[in-house]
Amino acid sequence: MVHIRFEGRSLDLNETQLGITRGMSDVAVKEQVSRHLDVSTNRLSAYVVDRRPSGDLIIRPEAVYG
Repeated sequence: MVHIRFEGRSLDLNETQLGITRGMSDVAVKEQVSRHLDVSTNRLSAYVVDRRPSGDLIIRPEAVYG
């Protein structure tokens, strides 16, 4: 499962819908997500690919605390 938080929207998709395979780099994952969202890759440059122990991915804005 891939959970995407992008500009106030949340999407849950499976890896095959996005063309994501195990072992892809964060850059490659963000490229696939940007294609799905039909936005430029640089719009995801400040986003984090959070790899959960379950194998799920969360693509989200980088959290800033403090």
